[in-house]
Amino acid sequence: MSGAVRKRCAIYTRKSSDEGLDQEFNSLDAQREACEAYITSQAGLGWSLVPTRYDDGGFSGGTMVRPALKQLLAEVAAGRVDVIVVYKIDRLTRALADFAKMVETFDEAGASFVSVTQQFNTTTSMGRLTLNVLLSFAQFEREVTAERIRDKISASKAKGMWMGGLPPLGYDAKDRQLIINEAEAATLRLLFQKYLAVGSVRGLKVPVTSSRLSSSSMRSGSISASPSATVMWRSFWLSGVWTSPTRQSDAGS
Repeated sequence: MSGAVRKRCAIYTRKSSDEGLDQEFNSLDAQREACEAYITSQAGLGWSLVPTRYDDGGFSGGTMVRPALKQLLAEVAAGRVDVIVVYKIDRLTRALADFAKMVETFDEAGASFVSVTQQFNTTTSMGRLTLNVLLSFAQFEREVTAERIRDKISASKAKGMWMGGLPPLGYDAKDRQLIINEAEAATLRLLFQKYLAVGSVRGLKVPVTSSRLSSSSMRSGSISASPSATVMWRSFWLSGVWTSPTRQSDAGS
């Protein structure tokens, strides 16, 4: 149809993890191939593919902080893209709030959004309603997955398993278990002795500074800056290198 208005189409692809992206034909290529075939089928309506690729490999759909997406939205806002084509809706976003922002950007630029496998177009009210419903389910699935992961981490911690991060002072992490570091344990005992002598964390600054206990021996930073009593007591007690200052005082007497 020679009288059809030309529509510049941009394909956006995304994969949450970077696993398999080094393959000759990966998930992003598969998505793009399907989108290209769809655009070709709409050539009679004036659809044509822009040469720039917008691929986000290894980026979650739960955030808009994605380089290719940012570039695509900038092109849409500048009026250089008329139709955004994706393989599935969740490739663009899994968050309903983010989708609302994108649709607003599309509307302001006079652009539309098409999902190849789901046949939706945001230029119609029914299309928007259907998309919002689907995105609500996508967001629900994402939140359920996050809850499942949090529950798994909580259950692992309840069994005494170390789930990563910087081990507390007095510990080394090995085979997902916390093992007492004897060198740091000695530092903790020294700190407790000085704490019992001065009676306050603030008063501990002077003797600690004079003893030159720096970040090299305290791992997470110099204790002389502004130590937190809560963090200190918790770290000392959990590490097992000190049971209770009251009991230690009683034992000494």
